[in-house]
Amino acid sequence: MQDELNKIKQEIFEELKKISESEALKELEIKYLGRKGELNRILRGLAELSGEEKKKIGMLANEIKNEITDKINELRILFGAGVKTEFIDVTLPGGKRPRGHLHPITIIQNELEDLFSSLGFMVLSGPELESDWYNFTALNIPPHHPARDMQDTFYVDKKNENGEKDLVMRTQTSPMQVRAMQKYGAPLKVIIPGRVFRSEATDVRHEHTFYQFEGLMIDHNINFRHLKGILELVGKKLYGPDTKLRMRPKFYPFVEPGANGEYTCFLCHGAGCRLCKHTGWLEILGSGMVHPNVLKAGGIDPDKYQGFAFGFGLNRLVMLKYNIDDIRLFNSGDLRFLEQF
Repeated sequence: MQDELNKIKQEIFEELKKISESEALKELEIKYLGRKGELNRILRGLAELSGEEKKKIGMLANEIKNEITDKINELRILFGAGVKTEFIDVTLPGGKRPRGHLHPITIIQNELEDLFSSLGFMVLSGPELESDWYNFTALNIPPHHPARDMQDTFYVDKKNENGEKDLVMRTQTSPMQVRAMQKYGAPLKVIIPGRVFRSEATDVRHEHTFYQFEGLMIDHNINFRHLKGILELVGKKLYGPDTKLRMRPKFYPFVEPGANGEYTCFLCHGAGCRLCKHTGWLEILGSGMVHPNVLKAGGIDPDKYQGFAFGFGLNRLVMLKYNIDDIRLFNSGDLRFLEQF
């Protein structure tokens, strides 16, 4: 059996000299070292040998098998079919990875949060699934109020004790005004950025899901002058130190009096252009003094405290700042759009 093993070894090494590609190498390995290969066929005869002879032949067989395996591995590396020979210098700098990009809405939201945090405002967030009471009634918009028609709404199919649908995807961030008053009382300074939902027919200016930014301040002797001062700071932060603010009366159910806030156009600086429709002003936000009914809903006595509130659509604000012409791009997930910021 020893002679037979040496003969097999010599045959294998002779055949290995003739092999020039990996496929033939694989076939030879199976032929001699496979489970039914020549080497294993010989080793199956070890059972007939005595103990000392079996040990001697077994050691020889392992030596031969290891020699053959080493030679096959050398050829495998040479043919490029096994272990890679590429040298990697771990001290070299790694490959450049693409950087992520903040969403443009996140960029502006972060700027505004930094501004208001420096003024002592808390940053709050609230539930996107709201009760009808917080979303409308507590904000001085009772059932059948015409203002509800302006906020076509996604209701969730769950009804209250009166058989009315009671849960709604919030149409504005204003419900958090009442929640904040109930939790923290007065005095109070908060901002509330967040996502809101309306049943809109989507086009370049309208989207069913968008972002708002709400602000609320309540204290003794708060008046319209304080509101105007805060809004002027916002304009200068967003559009530069020369930005001016114009306020015009407008009705909102949850404030009295209410006003639109308009800033001088950052593109033409008030001269008039296509962006501002040649008026020189950009309509950005709604604002006003908090209605006494809203203060009462929040558990605050309107005879002792007054407050102002303001809010604007972050999407519209970002569209104006970066001259984006289609609101649907914000939710598109298109990396070509996001990589510009």
